[in-house]
Amino acid sequence: MVSWNVNGIRATYKKGFADRLNEMKPDVICLQETKAQDDQVRETLFDIGYHVYSNSAVKKGYSGTAILSKTEPISVKADMGIEEHDQEGRVLAAEYDDYFVVTVYTPNSKQDLSRLEYRKKWDSDFLNYLLELGKTKPVFVCGDLNAAHKGIDLKNDKANYNNNAGYTQTEIDGINNLVENGFVDTFRHFYPETEKYSWWSFRAGARERNVGWRIDYFLASSVLMNKVKDAFILNEIEGSDHCPVGIDLNV
Repeated sequence: MVSWNVNGIRATYKKGFADRLNEMKPDVICLQETKAQDDQVRETLFDIGYHVYSNSAVKKGYSGTAILSKTEPISVKADMGIEEHDQEGRVLAAEYDDYFVVTVYTPNSKQDLSRLEYRKKWDSDFLNYLLELGKTKPVFVCGDLNAAHKGIDLKNDKANYNNNAGYTQTEIDGINNLVENGFVDTFRHFYPETEKYSWWSFRAGARERNVGWRIDYFLASSVLMNKVKDAFILNEIEGSDHCPVGIDLNV
């Protein structure tokens, strides 16, 4: 299973998305920041060889998530059922026999941190949404959480701490709460000391210099960890300012 913030599915498609998909060969790929309406996602991916499900924002060309699945899920549900959160197409959940797969594009707190209080409420409500899902089946949750969790997850951690969106204590606490409630950061589970990033600014050659942040995650309900064989970050795959992340499951 793979998760990728594509920063515009139509733009990424033109940069070879189908070829990248063929290289990765995921059974499920979850997308964030599709920047397209549902019909535009379907039109772009109509011949991709996957069942395609999407959740678009009310505002055109903004946010949006999608799930592409080789196997047809039992059901697919958009949003959390909370009106203030459900305008931007940020959550999509697919139900399979043994678990849910949830993709999320967490709101950015904005450079001036003007959306930090909203972000705090989002994190709390999203955790409750996942815990409610978990009463039925365990959950894989993946996507762009728009925050680095620990110092190892970004370059220049001390300069960024509590100064820049994505590494304030409020946002760190949001991820702490996920972990404390039984969601395992799969990459850190397998690679506790590895410095590897999933996002780089387009400015100043950040990707070439590997000045990045790990803000894309694949989390798993702890009871699912016996199914997870490995976790990975595919730095070499281009087409977005983010790279894909994912997990291999035991067959």
